[in-house]
Amino acid sequence: MKLHQLRYIREIARQDLNVSQAATVLHTSQSGISKACQLLEEELNLPIFQRNGKRLTGITESGKIVLNLAERVLREIENIQRVGEEFSQKEAGTLTLATTHTQARYRLPAAVNAFIKRYPDVKLHIHQGNPSQVAEQVASGEADIGIATEMISTYDKLLCLPCYQWNRCVIAPHGHPLFEDAPLTLEKIAQYPLITYDFAVTGGSLVHRVFNQAGLEPNVVLTAMDADIIKTYVNLKLGIGLLATMAYDAERDTNLGMIDAGHLFPPSTTYLGVRRDAYLRGYMYEFIQLLAPQFERKAVDAALAGMSINRLFLGFI
Repeated sequence: MKLHQLRYIREIARQDLNVSQAATVLHTSQSGISKACQLLEEELNLPIFQRNGKRLTGITESGKIVLNLAERVLREIENIQRVGEEFSQKEAGTLTLATTHTQARYRLPAAVNAFIKRYPDVKLHIHQGNPSQVAEQVASGEADIGIATEMISTYDKLLCLPCYQWNRCVIAPHGHPLFEDAPLTLEKIAQYPLITYDFAVTGGSLVHRVFNQAGLEPNVVLTAMDADIIKTYVNLKLGIGLLATMAYDAERDTNLGMIDAGHLFPPSTTYLGVRRDAYLRGYMYEFIQLLAPQFERKAVDAALAGMSINRLFLGFI
């Protein structure tokens, strides 16, 4: 059994059984991957993948166990490599962040800018997606740190730390009737076409739940993952927008006015997630603290060791 065989079967599973795509990701040949997987199955005397001719169609029950163990082995190999890198080249390496568009666009820039200045030899990569995709990338090891809203905290493989809270605002072109109709209520919002986040991202499901609890059905005419897209269509006067307050910038969004809606919705929490079994490089701890100063290295290590988040950060929420 060879380590590269374990890497091959893991990547095939990650690529939804697409051997060609796995070969591309691993910079090797499709035939080489297929042969290595067959040899591994012969050595183990069990099938890992279900087949229809030469095409992979599924993962066997025994294969699922093998893949889970292979993931653990490869994760520990990667941790050992990180230990070596930490002591031989502390100022160099890679850091991959997975986050939503709103966090990447409006909350991360200050931390990223400070990090790049402190660690110019660390290659920084930012992947964007919805909270589920963010969590999956961290859980699979494709990303080192995930930053997203509440959904990420439901993944058992991840240690999720509450970074900060945020709420929402309503935006509309200047002169909209809502600006002359204080105070803002859910009933008033429901009277107008609404453009907001997709209900799968950035607390969208929470918004839908609040309206439902009030016995109201918002007239949602357009949803998007991207706050800038929401603002674009509000500028076209297709409806009013409901988005994170952090996404509104009075100096930049000169054509739009804003009404705070924090009194209508419970706050959402942005979490920072890392794998519970990952070895964190020193610069990863520093990035965490740049984004959320309350997370000193000792506190993160204590949380990874199993100490209650509530005890560590009592009073945050």
